[in-house]
Amino acid sequence: MIQQIREDIQEALKKDPAARNVLEVLLCYPGVHAMMGYRVSHVLWKKNFRLLARMVSYLARWFTGIEIHPAADIGRHFFIDHGAGVVLGETSRIGDNVFIYQGVTLGGLSMIKGKRHPTIQDNVVIGAGAHILGPVTVGKNAKIGAGSVVIQDVPEYCTVIGVPGRVVFSGVSAEQEDPEEMFRDPMAQAIEAVLDRLPQMERDIQTLKSRIEELSAETSTSHSPETVDIPKPRS
Repeated sequence: MIQQIREDIQEALKKDPAARNVLEVLLCYPGVHAMMGYRVSHVLWKKNFRLLARMVSYLARWFTGIEIHPAADIGRHFFIDHGAGVVLGETSRIGDNVFIYQGVTLGGLSMIKGKRHPTIQDNVVIGAGAHILGPVTVGKNAKIGAGSVVIQDVPEYCTVIGVPGRVVFSGVSAEQEDPEEMFRDPMAQAIEAVLDRLPQMERDIQTLKSRIEELSAETSTSHSPETVDIPKPRS
């Protein structure tokens, strides 16, 4: 547990350019505080001290504004940036090296006991205000855009935006993944993908416009009245 807390602190230093040193992270980062509370409550939960685990979880929520159920399963190198309003449900499963922003919800759609919260695989980025609901799976290296609502499985290496969430970009393989690009804003990447297509779309529109003008000119010529010689009357 101590080693995991140290890793959580290092992740804040690694993933947040505003973090200057360990002391600042320890004193001023609610995402790290929430993870410290979660690591303790999760150990208590597994040892069957369920009420005590919930109390620790509640105190962490009261201090940080981040609610993580002690039964949630969270991997290594997990980081919550800013953190306000984050909710991670009881049966949530989160892999390694996952990065989420404020306002994210991993929630359920059913009140029936069992697996009812999302599974987030390794290397996923979830934008601010995104809601992932139900027992869906978000594949490795996927990116969820800010404000998206995801209620279906997300394939690996994909970017999802919108309400409901839809895949707007199918990413690259692990061999092609650039580590420096991994934590870019997925919404910005989706916009860039659209902008990259604009020049070709403009050329296609111009070609279509030219063809319409040609057809219009041909039609006008074919329907123009012909000159008819009218014989003069005889005197």
